[in-house]
Amino acid sequence: MEYKKFSFRHAEEIFLVNKEFTSLWEEVLDVLDSISDSDLINEFNSETRKAKSISEAINKLIARRLKEKGWKSESSIFADPDYADNKGTWRLDFAKDSIAIEVAFNHGGNVSWNLIKPVLSSELNHVQKAIQTQAGVVITATDAMKKAGGFDGAIGTYEKYVEYLRPLNNLLTTPMMIIGLEPPKTFIIEHKKEDSKMVGYVKLKGESND
Repeated sequence: MEYKKFSFRHAEEIFLVNKEFTSLWEEVLDVLDSISDSDLINEFNSETRKAKSISEAINKLIARRLKEKGWKSESSIFADPDYADNKGTWRLDFAKDSIAIEVAFNHGGNVSWNLIKPVLSSELNHVQKAIQTQAGVVITATDAMKKAGGFDGAIGTYEKYVEYLRPLNNLLTTPMMIIGLEPPKTFIIEHKKEDSKMVGYVKLKGESND
């Protein structure tokens, strides 16, 4: 997959220079670079529930390949059982050693919270911690991917995440890389109505509507 990158608090410089982060950062990029359009189409078409967008397919591919590299999914931020919920509020999507990852294709109203979670996992807290990271990576869709990939119009995109960094600067004390996934080169998702709901279908670029 192709993607944009935005470095916050010198994250990319730190990732490239500091050996504690370099191999982890390379693993993240290796996973994203390894996902082809064919992978996305095959994953999307294999889903038993007809999806509207390729968000679930992307999530599954990223999750599978990060786990193969030893990343832990649904990692609790806090050890205190009062905050060890199963709803995702106090959990990271993925974590390994010094880096926390959020894969964020949810509502735009969650942008701030998705940015704050890597900070919670990196900073000291009054609540006992289950994990101690030092930096974060947020993976989301660009505006172009939102349109081409059939995503819901209300999702928060890469452009919105970058926009939020400035007003939240004093709250976001952790170095973070924001990654915006670009649309596939060979296909788009078109919507059709089935059983009173919209579902997505792969349309290869250049393919007739007939």
